[in-house]
Amino acid sequence: QVMLVESGGGLVQAGGSLRLSCAASGGTFGTYGWFRQAPGKEREFVAAIRRSGSTNYYAEFVKGRFTISRDNAMSTLYLQMNSLKPEDTAVYYCAAQNKICFDYRCAGARAEYEYWGQGTQVTVSS
Repeated sequence: QVMLVESGGGLVQAGGSLRLSCAASGGTFGTYGWFRQAPGKEREFVAAIRRSGSTNYYAEFVKGRFTISRDNAMSTLYLQMNSLKPEDTAVYYCAAQNKICFDYRCAGARAEYEYWGQGTQVTVSS
């Protein structure tokens, strides 16, 4: 049974940092990603990484602020979030897909991910 369990969300002031973690079990996947969903908005792509860790993909609005990484030995995915802004407030979801993505169109497409975590709330106060 595949399980993705996020942790590390919370309340932080603007300009602060948080690190999200996602513990994956029940399989090894080709591509891992982070998505987020703010109230009243669609779930949107944040970042993705191949299983090997060789290539990362980022949404334009997080480039230079967020870093995705993966600890293969621990089967854990991370999202380091720095310089947080109030507009980063959302529920953040960990996701995984069986395919290894070789382009942004694959890595950034919500429909390509078969497995999802339950989400963790991130709130950034101004």
